[in-house]
Amino acid sequence: MENQDLVVGLNKIKQGNKDWVDFVKNDVSGRFEQLAKGQQPEILWIGCADSRVPANEITGRKAGEVFVHRNIANVCVHSDMNMLSVLDYAVNVLKVKHVIVAGHYGCGGVAASLSRKQYGIIDNWLSHIKDVYRLHAAEIDAIENKEDKENRLVELNVQEQVFNLCTTSIIQNAWKERDDLAVHGMVINIGTGELIDLNATFTSNDALGKVFAFQ
Repeated sequence: MENQDLVVGLNKIKQGNKDWVDFVKNDVSGRFEQLAKGQQPEILWIGCADSRVPANEITGRKAGEVFVHRNIANVCVHSDMNMLSVLDYAVNVLKVKHVIVAGHYGCGGVAASLSRKQYGIIDNWLSHIKDVYRLHAAEIDAIENKEDKENRLVELNVQEQVFNLCTTSIIQNAWKERDDLAVHGMVINIGTGELIDLNATFTSNDALGKVFAFQ
């Protein structure tokens, strides 16, 4: 490896791991020994892949307390086997109690979905967010400020992805068996660190509408 910037970057990664190893070695709480035996998180976090929104730090949780799935703009679609596999494992094996869809203001994916510019293969993924815009076009178009327009779509996107999760067979079948599972929609304000509850919480399929709610 001849590029010195790459060498320096790799060395920082390795040093960071050494520091972490030392921290684990010197921890006297016993929690890392427990983590080595398994995990029992209560939260499944479905968030954006953006580097500024780490789930554990935002929720004040330690290692082993949050099961995480992240993608561009926290999209949850019924054809995404990656997301569905994570959801199934989290709900049916780990028995998480809270599934959180977490968007964030200033989301580049959401901003890109409001433009007509092509970015590459990601354009196909962003079409899911364009569909959210299509459902709420009148409201979004009525907002004049560009940042406010994008941030409102961030909120609406979270709400739609929460609905998508709730209509999966995974969540609905779990609700048939247990009453301690909730799906929430939240948005992160990166500038303040605040996790904003959008009051988009479902604990059953009662409010989904009859064509979406399985019997």
